[in-house]
Amino acid sequence: MKTMKQTLMVLALLAASIPAFAQSKSFTLGKWVEIQNSILKELNRSYVDTLPLNRIERLGIDAMLEGLDPYTVYVPEEEQENFQMMISGVYGGIGAVIYKPDVNGNVIINEPYAGSPAVRGGLVCGDEIVEIDGVSTHGLTSAESSEKMRGKPGTTVVFKVKKLRDGDSWKAGDIIEVPIVRERINMPALEYVGLLDDGETGYMLQTKFTEGVSSAVREGFLKLKAQGMKKLVLDLRGNGGGLLNEAVGIVSLFVPKGSVVVTQKGRDANAEFVHKTTTDPIDTSLPIVVLVDSGSASASEIVSGALQDLDRATIIGTRTYGKGLVQSIRPLPYNGQLKVTTAKYYTPSGRCVQAIDYSHRNEDGSVGHIPDSLTHEFKTLHGRTVRDGGGITPDFEVKAHRYSRLTYSLVLSGIVEQYALKYVREHASIPPASEFRFTDFEDFVAFAKDKEFDYRSSAKTIFDEMKKTLVEDGLSEAMSEELAALEKSLDIDKETFLRLKKDEIIPFIEEEIVVRYWYQEAGIESRIRYDDQLKEALTKPSISY
Repeated sequence: MKTMKQTLMVLALLAASIPAFAQSKSFTLGKWVEIQNSILKELNRSYVDTLPLNRIERLGIDAMLEGLDPYTVYVPEEEQENFQMMISGVYGGIGAVIYKPDVNGNVIINEPYAGSPAVRGGLVCGDEIVEIDGVSTHGLTSAESSEKMRGKPGTTVVFKVKKLRDGDSWKAGDIIEVPIVRERINMPALEYVGLLDDGETGYMLQTKFTEGVSSAVREGFLKLKAQGMKKLVLDLRGNGGGLLNEAVGIVSLFVPKGSVVVTQKGRDANAEFVHKTTTDPIDTSLPIVVLVDSGSASASEIVSGALQDLDRATIIGTRTYGKGLVQSIRPLPYNGQLKVTTAKYYTPSGRCVQAIDYSHRNEDGSVGHIPDSLTHEFKTLHGRTVRDGGGITPDFEVKAHRYSRLTYSLVLSGIVEQYALKYVREHASIPPASEFRFTDFEDFVAFAKDKEFDYRSSAKTIFDEMKKTLVEDGLSEAMSEELAALEKSLDIDKETFLRLKKDEIIPFIEEEIVVRYWYQEAGIESRIRYDDQLKEALTKPSISY
């Protein structure tokens, strides 16, 4: 047994070590701040050319933060507007997506938003903007054009527009002046609310967690329930997250008041907090399916993880991203802000959502996921086993349809989008989205065959890489006959390959076309029709207690 004297000596040593450690940290910080300032002063005095201080200081700050995690970032004053738009989903503008295929050409109205100032001003898909407030769009990039179109709500922007079709007082091809008053454009986080074909399954597509989305989900749920909904599908696939309080608000709609939704824990005791529901739910029994995938992150994982741990919803899809880091906003001098990671998320059962350890990097700078051997078991409210290890593992794994490399190439290279604009120019109207079917695939083939894009199959891509490696290893000549025979069998001409993949290309064409006549919601309606993952998810049993 320790004597009183020994105990006092241990306590004294501990007490002495705490300020010593703090002093060590302060000394290290002060040392590097002093060195950095000295280097900048010396460069400013001695460097051969004029020193680009703003650029190198920003590069230094960004490099310093990159050593931590991708979500800790510096936001200077000039970037505040875009930063706030990401949080709120609101900006000042006319409400239209633009397309600018040529920097020396006109801006093309690609997708006007339903009910937007652009629509009320008479702008339609295919109209070409020649000037913005007297400035020619020729020579402007797409980003520069977009920036000129945005502005303070209530201000007027004047366009010169080359019209696509005849109007009351103009002919197609006429250039007319179109003044439009900018408004607050709200990019909806809840993009679709409706009943599926069975008339009893409600479907809500939520793509972000911006301000007010929990209220929108509440309204959407009550609307669907009044229409006879017996089951809800909340689609969070590809939803990268957003505001924590909105995630808590959505869970609050479906579980008892006072339920734990998420716990955040950080190094600073002030960063530790348990988030509970504070309002009465609107429904605690209607079956809920939450669709997730590898693009579901952060707030999406809070919602799906909480509803899974509380046995309130069936989670279906594929494992989520595993972004369980909490960011807080800290003010900086000169009106800047630091978005800094301050804590990690934990689901009600105690699982850590974070899948990637940014604090322990490999020699090449990469980071790794938590291996399955290091995961642990946790229990849901009613005793089901779930595991940690980062991300949310669904109750039922249902994989999405795997598209060919050709289809991805057509979409990502903009070929489908360009064809949709061509279609709009040639067709004044189409039936509603529920009735429209694209039937002129040969016209698309004729359009696409002359476009430049990578139409190789996945097998041909692998073969090309293998052939390059064989050349580097000096083995290609010895295998020339075999390689030539294999290459011949893998070669397929562009038109033949397009026709071969007709069934998986058509849904993308239909969606792009209906959006331009019937707006974004119609595009989602078209997408649902071909969503095999959603259809399979609806065959799975619901978790209910």
